[in-house]
Amino acid sequence: MEERGQESEAPPRWLPFVVLGIGLLAISFGAILARLAQGYGLPSLTIATLRLGLAALIITPIALWQSGHVLRALSRRQGLLTCGAGFFLALHFATWITSLEYTSVASSTALVTTNLLWVGIASFLLFGEKPSAVMVLGIVISLSGSLLIFWSDSQSSVAGSDPLLGNFLAIVGSWCFSAYLLIGRRLRANLPLPAYVWLAYGSASLFLLVACQLSGSPLGGHTGAAYLIALGMALGPQLLGHTAYNWSLKHVSATFIAVVTLGEPVGSAALAWIFFAEAFALVQGIGFVLLLFGIYLAARGEGR
Repeated sequence: MEERGQESEAPPRWLPFVVLGIGLLAISFGAILARLAQGYGLPSLTIATLRLGLAALIITPIALWQSGHVLRALSRRQGLLTCGAGFFLALHFATWITSLEYTSVASSTALVTTNLLWVGIASFLLFGEKPSAVMVLGIVISLSGSLLIFWSDSQSSVAGSDPLLGNFLAIVGSWCFSAYLLIGRRLRANLPLPAYVWLAYGSASLFLLVACQLSGSPLGGHTGAAYLIALGMALGPQLLGHTAYNWSLKHVSATFIAVVTLGEPVGSAALAWIFFAEAFALVQGIGFVLLLFGIYLAARGEGR
């Protein structure tokens, strides 16, 4: 059992890597479900609000049951940090999901997962964390794969109505997710997973709810199919995918988690090809291989 927000035993060394793999698979469906929801007329802000709001509602009983005493004893500093994490998480989803309106799934996911670069730089400058040589090599190879995917996609006709805007929004989403990971790592050191997830998702959904009200993005009046897709996003990419990342924050570095997220363009691009006929070129395929190889090297470096 957990006491005062601490997990009692360290998990087996291999478990965080398995959990991250499952989380990556679930998150790869995020862009596909978001694009489907947009096709049913859901505004991007509404999609982000429903995804996080439904996830927070679903996990509320678990958070109160397992971590109620921790939530009642939450310090002011923890509350402020949680609001900060929720704010950046809200911005991440608002900008990234909106980017899918303007550019392709491959470019959007490749750029939004460049948080590896920003997390690595911030971890070194702010916390003095020096990644191993093997992890640095994995970072370089993974980023090279991301750049190949983006360059190949920019040369094709798959991109949406305004690729430059979409790509910029995806990069902003990457910056915001990097800040979310770094804040979350500090919070997870003293908060159990249910408490942290509930606070982060709940506060993010409140920020997005305000944004919906200010922008006039309606939460009601949509089709049942649209709401089912939003529920699927809450259960799959959010609760299963992002919660797997949040659980792992206590057991592996934020830099390594950022490396793992680079696998998302591979899964998302493959699913986009199946659902939306967004074919990818040979150069993109090479980029996918580099991404996976870079993740493997980073895993070796993290293990050491």
